[in-house]
Amino acid sequence: MSGINDFCFKIGTVNGTGSASANALLMQAIFRMGIPVVGKNVFPSNIQGLPTWYEIRVSQDGYTARTAPFDLMVAMNPGTYARDVKEIAPGGWLMYDSSWPMPRALLRDDITVIGIPLGEMCNATFKGDRERTLMKNIAYAGALAALLDIDMDVVQAMLQEKFGKKKHLLDSNHKAIRLGYDYARAHHDCPLPCHLQRLDRTRDHILMDGNTAAALGAVYAGATVGAWYPITPATSLMENFRAFCEQFRRTADGKRNFCIVQAEDELAAAGIVIGAGWMGARAFTPTSGPGISLMSEFVGLAYYAEVPAVFFDVQRTGPSTGMPTRTQQADLLSTAYLSHGDTRHVLLFPANPEECFTMARDAFDLAERFQTPVFVMMDLDIGMNDWMCKRFEWDDAYRPDRGKVLDRAALEKVEKFFRYVATNGDGVAARTLPGVDPRGSYFTRGSGHNKLGGYTEDADEYREVVDRLVRKLAAAGEATPAPEIVLSEGATAGVVTVGGCRGAVLEGLDRLKEQGIVLDYLRVRGFPFNAAVRDFLARHERHIVVEQNRDGQLRSLLILETGTDPKRLGSLCDYGGLPLGTNRVIEGVKALLEGVPA
Repeated sequence: MSGINDFCFKIGTVNGTGSASANALLMQAIFRMGIPVVGKNVFPSNIQGLPTWYEIRVSQDGYTARTAPFDLMVAMNPGTYARDVKEIAPGGWLMYDSSWPMPRALLRDDITVIGIPLGEMCNATFKGDRERTLMKNIAYAGALAALLDIDMDVVQAMLQEKFGKKKHLLDSNHKAIRLGYDYARAHHDCPLPCHLQRLDRTRDHILMDGNTAAALGAVYAGATVGAWYPITPATSLMENFRAFCEQFRRTADGKRNFCIVQAEDELAAAGIVIGAGWMGARAFTPTSGPGISLMSEFVGLAYYAEVPAVFFDVQRTGPSTGMPTRTQQADLLSTAYLSHGDTRHVLLFPANPEECFTMARDAFDLAERFQTPVFVMMDLDIGMNDWMCKRFEWDDAYRPDRGKVLDRAALEKVEKFFRYVATNGDGVAARTLPGVDPRGSYFTRGSGHNKLGGYTEDADEYREVVDRLVRKLAAAGEATPAPEIVLSEGATAGVVTVGGCRGAVLEGLDRLKEQGIVLDYLRVRGFPFNAAVRDFLARHERHIVVEQNRDGQLRSLLILETGTDPKRLGSLCDYGGLPLGTNRVIEGVKALLEGVPA
């Protein structure tokens, strides 16, 4: 990289100082210049005081994976100077606040140092510690605008949009931007060799995080009930759902036709969702690994009583509190078989906000069609970070798939209704909704029951019910989104991955192909695995499974569910809590192909 419209830079600041606004300004300005861009926030779990970083990747080819080392480092936190300097690529640049000296011992001969007295200028220009701190961030955005050749007309227009109704804030931000911009232009060579030139490659695209996209997808799917208990990194999903409902789920006279409940804990949230699903509402809860653990028993109830419910699992590093603001994919096994007894659940794996939107819709349709819990397996990187994705398609003709629900007219044709009797091969029994007709009434049992809904301790009757559930979940697996597959001529092995690993794996395969290493690619998008996954695994004697957890959970699922010989599946795991990087994929795949542990 390190060229025009193809570079990455990282900004190191202190949490709670207002740097998020400056970073968002930079990201959006690049996007508005028509240049593909992605941003990743690496932030601590406390409110303020600890280090935080924001990484921006500019890629005219649309690559989205995290890349390190970085071409440019903006070091605004003296506490992380040593770490920041180490992450600069040879030949790269270090920009820092020269109001205070940079220790000589940290400087490297193979980088260029750009000192800008941001603190000194802001102290002289603004009043009050808080304003000086906030404006210093805007000033470094101005300096970067000069160094990277960000269109100042775009920046000025964005400030006008945000602060146009608050003249004092608009004036302060304009002043701070110019401080950094003018100083950089006067004292340093601008632009740097790695800089920006206008393109037209963001047309019909938007910047959005996965939690917002999933919330909008839930509205699109017809969800009207949300229950939750606050948890990082899933909280903003429900906050956005509430905001969308306030806009789109009000009647003509202003009354709300939705219900959002902040429950006392995750158990209660799951119970509310399941109760609402039993009543016929489309209901969901967003949570993360610790919440999933607490919901286990209720999920088992919904599975066995066959009640539709949707769970958004925005995965984070565990266990328990772990590193709650770091990303991971470590809930795959726990959710696939969540709860006691023989359970198996439908899982969907989005790779970006666009799929968070479409798979939210799919999740509600699958939950009602197959009368079972469905989990949308996001992760923090997808859920909370900024991604460039295609504009969502909102089809007014879309109608929810409510599945086999008998209304009054249908019940009139049924001699006697039995809730758990399935009449066709997919294993799905018809259900009714409470209050529709007395002929459709039944007793919901989460305990041992026979196909007529009666309590039983008879082995044959119990097996008959749970064997039908196996058929039902197998049918659900074939109805989940098909895997993403890319076949390449001459490939002798395959790479299998999931979720947010997509960007790093696809870019890594492109780079490996340039080196003469050709591989096929599959990204799992649903569980239970459908026939396409099994067919792909049969193509080669060797595959490498790339995922973000320590123990190779996707690999284990593939072995358990497809019967693939473990010797045929190599494991490339990355689990430090940062988004997967392209270099990790390239180096790991090459090592495994050579027989060296990755």
